[in-house]
Amino acid sequence: MTLGTVGPMRPVPGHIVRPDYVASGRIGTSTEPQVLVGAALDRMRHACAVAAEVLRRSGELVAVGVTTDLLDAAAHDTYLELGAYPSTLGYRGYPKSLCTSVNGVVCHGIPDDRPLRGGDIVNIDVTAFVEGMHGDTSATFVVGSVDEPTAALVATTREATLRGIAAIEPGMPLQRIAAAIEPFAHSRGFDVIREYGGHGIGETFHAAPHVYHHLVTTDRFVVEPGMTFTVEPMLTSGTADFTRAPDGWTEHTDDDLPSAQFEHTVVVTDVGAEILTVTADGRSVAGTLDELDLSRP
Repeated sequence: MTLGTVGPMRPVPGHIVRPDYVASGRIGTSTEPQVLVGAALDRMRHACAVAAEVLRRSGELVAVGVTTDLLDAAAHDTYLELGAYPSTLGYRGYPKSLCTSVNGVVCHGIPDDRPLRGGDIVNIDVTAFVEGMHGDTSATFVVGSVDEPTAALVATTREATLRGIAAIEPGMPLQRIAAAIEPFAHSRGFDVIREYGGHGIGETFHAAPHVYHHLVTTDRFVVEPGMTFTVEPMLTSGTADFTRAPDGWTEHTDDDLPSAQFEHTVVVTDVGAEILTVTADGRSVAGTLDELDLSRP
């Protein structure tokens, strides 16, 4: 694949609180499962609402001729407007405020100067750090008109994400998520990336547990109320094999066929799971459980 030119890191005013790793290069918060209640959960809700708003505004700018660096610039300004730090900026050396993964890029695409073209798809991955919490969400957007197979990939990935969230139940195995996602994806003719998954999140950007989106019989992790983690399956049109680009971040399918992803941060409740990454009015471009029809195979 051909990579574009990546511009310099964008500045963040001093009054915006940064995660610990930005200054130290080390993660000082716990990487154990994040369990949030009371005021901590309220702060998490706020971070997730900010992330959902950044994603919404960024997605509205997706169009033919727009560069992914422009999407990054707009998102960066929105983070700052809302009092948040872009969690990816400076995380393990990552240089931008978004990940933008175009077409065959599975994840971690770095925004650059290449313009989007009609028929492309682009995943925009947003993580906002505010009030000591990280909120993480993503969605795949179509650029202009896409062909029917690609449109089906995007729709299936969105629905698979929601099906995985709907399967969460306290006291039950985390593998219920994979059991809802992988067979559904395969039934539509798509494969699931195995090397990447969801993760615990809260005060720590990436914490336990690892959330598999494919079935792993040895995973016996059980979810409990208050746990916060992401559900973020990546589906491919062809092979699930991919290769990392020379930039050290961009993961690209080996057959160059499209890949799509959607992501939500959720909290386990007493009866199921609640999507936290919604805007102040309860909406998300990544979808909500109200949209899900489980009566349809």
